[in-house]
Amino acid sequence: MLLVGATLVLIFVGGLVTSTGSGLAVPDWPLSYGRLMPPMVGGIFYEHGHRMVASAVGFITLVLAIWTARGERRAGMRWLAWGALAAVVAQGILGGLTVRFLLPTPISVAHACLAQTFFCLTIALAYAGSREWLASVPAGDDSSGVRSAATLATGVVFVQLLLGALMRHMMRNSGAELAVPDFPRMFGRWLPPLEAFQSAPAAVHLAHRAGALVVLVMVARLFRRARRAGDARLVRPALLAAVLVLVQIGLGAATVLTVKAVLPTTAHVATGAAILGLCWFVTLRSHRLLRPSARAAAVSAVPLGDPALS
Repeated sequence: MLLVGATLVLIFVGGLVTSTGSGLAVPDWPLSYGRLMPPMVGGIFYEHGHRMVASAVGFITLVLAIWTARGERRAGMRWLAWGALAAVVAQGILGGLTVRFLLPTPISVAHACLAQTFFCLTIALAYAGSREWLASVPAGDDSSGVRSAATLATGVVFVQLLLGALMRHMMRNSGAELAVPDFPRMFGRWLPPLEAFQSAPAAVHLAHRAGALVVLVMVARLFRRARRAGDARLVRPALLAAVLVLVQIGLGAATVLTVKAVLPTTAHVATGAAILGLCWFVTLRSHRLLRPSARAAAVSAVPLGDPALS
């Protein structure tokens, strides 16, 4: 639980680095101006502060991996813990390469996406080690389809975060985040003109806006199915995810209308991670608490080539 919280803080702090344009405030790595602790002034405060928080997250992950390896009987949990440690090490290396190669787009986007993946790994570790996971048994069939809805919502949110990372990093010098300068309209229209898609920054921005609507639909669908299932353990996180999607849309609008003010822009990044984490948590919880529906189980049991499939 501590690692989950620390990772969400790290994502927020990483967003601050990009929002304040401090990505190259410290030009060397792994040291900062040849020191372990440089003067914390200007952009150095954000960039080196990000490194300090990242080091703390890495240390917590190392402790958790060793603790799990020594005290956990389940091989899957031990592999998951070592996988999380490998991911945080890779994330640190990507961060260093981002600085060394002057913020290249592929490495910057990979750095952002691996952060979200690592966040999901920490949630899986926390839940798989919880009393609920250890004590619970499937309470019934997934007749309402929560499992599939949660899995789909998680995938859609991750793709949306990938688009957001592209918008923040791919076209840093092209202004993709403000390529469409008005909201809720787009170039003064409710439907953008076709020529807008000829501009790569505008196309990425418009795809991100469209993705927000898809996320809204998928998370609302997840909440509806969770309510139909009638289990408060699924309803509560699904409801919170739906509320955060509305907040996220407001933060996205504020990012445009305030011309990328630091606070709403950074909160937009962290809230996106929180939505992903909640959808992933509902996915894990629904798979733990609910058996596949009788219909899904029957379909999966039919061998390939069976006439019943035709």
